[in-house]
Amino acid sequence: MSRTAAILLAAGSGRRMAGAVPDKVLAPLAGKPIFAHTAATFVRSGAVDFFVVTYRNQQQMVELSAYAPTPTIFVRGGAERQDSVAAALAELPDDVGYVFIHDCARPLVRAEQLVALHKIVRREDAVVLAHRVTDTIKEHRGEGHLRTLDRRHLWAMETPQVFSRPLICRAYAAVAKRKLTITDDAAAVELLKHPIALLENPHPNPKLTTPADLAYLEFLLTPPTSGSHAPFLA
Repeated sequence: MSRTAAILLAAGSGRRMAGAVPDKVLAPLAGKPIFAHTAATFVRSGAVDFFVVTYRNQQQMVELSAYAPTPTIFVRGGAERQDSVAAALAELPDDVGYVFIHDCARPLVRAEQLVALHKIVRREDAVVLAHRVTDTIKEHRGEGHLRTLDRRHLWAMETPQVFSRPLICRAYAAVAKRKLTITDDAAAVELLKHPIALLENPHPNPKLTTPADLAYLEFLLTPPTSGSHAPFLA
């Protein structure tokens, strides 16, 4: 039986954090680093047999290793997210059949969601965690012309995104061949015209992107006190 791997992306530069923390995936959150929250959830789910962690530099790798699951290999990340994913895919053992790809700066993913995604990918070969867009979205077409998009068909992509190993490897080969820039892994699979299933996420799963996100994530991860409104618990 083939194994399932998780690529945990931690090599991002965090430019939009504007120096608020030295390393956003190691930023303290509810008593432990953000990376530790993410790794612990994957372990708790039991859906993954093998981990690949992408890192930015040697110092970061040493710090990440204190919280990394077992077994884990570390792969040096690239200049862009897609470069880090491609490097990690190239290092997967031959017996890996399915791959989770997750941005470590999203520490609120739930273990039961990982289990559900794993079940779906074995049937569909491609599935992403996502939520419905609730705002009215307009396309700016220049010279003050706007076009309203039908939000019934709009979904905001999250991670994890999960694929059969042959499919995602072919997809990233297509990205490299065409010298394209992509911002998520589903965009690579779209090039192959392969269907992608959606798992709707009714819970907050924000990505730490700016300093303001830290307080929000802290609130979501902090257990409620007596008489307070209960926040989401990871």
